[in-house]
Amino acid sequence: MTATDSGLEPLDPAYVADVLSRPPFVQIPGVCNVRDLGSYPTATPDVVTKPGYAYRSAELSGITEEGARKMVSLGILTVFDLRSDPEMRKYSSPIPTIEGVEIIPTPVFKNEDYSPEKLTKKFELYATGTTESFMILYSQILDHGGPAFGTILRHVRDKPNSPLSFTARVRPYFLIAVVSQFLLAGKDRTGVIAAILLKLAGVDNHFISQDYSLTRVGREPERAKVLGRLLKEPLFAANSEAAMRMLTSRYETMRAFFNLLEEKYGGVETYVKTYTKLTDEDLKTIRSNLVVPTKSRM
Repeated sequence: MTATDSGLEPLDPAYVADVLSRPPFVQIPGVCNVRDLGSYPTATPDVVTKPGYAYRSAELSGITEEGARKMVSLGILTVFDLRSDPEMRKYSSPIPTIEGVEIIPTPVFKNEDYSPEKLTKKFELYATGTTESFMILYSQILDHGGPAFGTILRHVRDKPNSPLSFTARVRPYFLIAVVSQFLLAGKDRTGVIAAILLKLAGVDNHFISQDYSLTRVGREPERAKVLGRLLKEPLFAANSEAAMRMLTSRYETMRAFFNLLEEKYGGVETYVKTYTKLTDEDLKTIRSNLVVPTKSRM
């Protein structure tokens, strides 16, 4: 990718394969755009986000038997699915059954948020591809996402990772799985909660924005499938470029999100305390559970 990359054109397959073969990407057959949120430096010297603890991905409905085994082998035994029922029904992408894995429905939006009128407005905003439009949409995610994000944050608070927990039979690891607005990218709602987690851990905005932008590569193997879904929508049927603008995940978009979070919501800690009802003590515990000293990296 280059500084002038529009996010609309296909990427070179060799480049995509190379990037996907290296961290933070994790290969789980049948699941797109899986990334480990660990190993990012924090504001505390010699402290990084905990590797192998929290992962982000697109939705899981296409996971293969091999993928299910890989998930369990990674210790990912708890999955939070941020989609709503209408999304799963629209594209026949139900929550799969994976032996040994608990998949917890954690919808950001309630069913009534998916009326045709509201969807049309959201699609129109996405289709512009502007940072301003994405901020309107991300503000909606923040406004509605408190209960879902609170569920995930309480998991972090209550299920810390420790040396005694590195087995396949405990549940300190989790995956935030979401199909973003009828897509397969795992970009918007997933991107927001991933940013909240990393921000609470003390990761710099630059690194969080870089993580967000990696979806440009992570969603590339599903490009044709995603575009095919979108082109069935009336708004995009004759405008594939508008459809692709909906998929962009630019570095500057996440930087703008941090400005939004600070200016409208008072910053990440104030947002979390207001919308999830967690306390300062909870946030202290969550932060502690999200990081490790660099010498502890395994």
